Amino acid sequence: MGLLSNRVARESLKPGDHIYSWRTAYVYAHHGIYIGDDRVIHFTRRGQEVGTGTVLDLLLVSSGPAQSPEPCPTCTPPEEGSGVVSSCLNCFLAGGVLYRFGYAVSPALFLAKARGGTCTLASSEPEDIVVHRAKYLYENGFGCYNVFKNNCKDFAIYCKTGLLVLDQGTIGHSGQTVSIIGGPLAAVLSTPLRLVTTNVYGMAATAVGVYCASRYAADVGMRRDVTKISVEDLTSRLAVGLLQVIEPQVAPNLSH
Repeated sequence: MGLLSNRVARESLKPGDHIYSWRTAYVYAHHGIYIGDDRVIHFTRRGQEVGTGTVLDLLLVSSGPAQSPEPCPTCTPPEEGSGVVSSCLNCFLAGGVLYRFGYAVSPALFLAKARGGTCTLASSEPEDIVVHRAKYLYENGFGCYNVFKNNCKDFAIYCKTGLLVLDQGTIGHSGQTVSIIGGPLAAVLSTPLRLVTTNVYGMAATAVGVYCASRYAADVGMRRDVTKISVEDLTSRLAVGLLQVIEPQVAPNLSH
């Protein structure tokens, strides 16, 4: 994985890879799990990732299979109410560039990334387990889509690690929105430093530092409120609304 880019060639993909493609001029990325044979399983808001009721609706676009006048001959339209879909690689990319998400990266590399949402400190599990989780969730669902708390990145990271952040029954919290609003938020948080310095370069450096710190703290490999849960247990609890009774546990060796 490069320092500046995670871009990869299609030929290098292998089953179990967490892949993504940027949307809306690099504002937001859509994530999924490559399962082989040119297929990707990914989590959508039934084909639409908009609908947050916030200004983000002006920025986020559909992450579902690419819409075209002619239906894709290899993709089956998703069932009504099903957020986890299976698409061919072309439909998943929707004309975008292919990138591979990094796992078990060093803290130095994580912080060196100018843009969040491209790697994690957490370690990935074996590819057969990753593919099993993705296929199982394709058949059984991953709960209700929420761009802030339970999105495509949460889905892909769970498939790769088995880790979830649980907050009053709401799964996910991968921190993808930190990469969207983190920059502006960092600038706001650094505003009080104008009382100390009026140097624009100093304020900019502080804003970047706050942004990096927020990404680091939100990473699933660093958080203390994560739980490791089997995919079978996850879907059974989702069905009866019992996620809130799971006690967060600190999983060992989340990162290097």
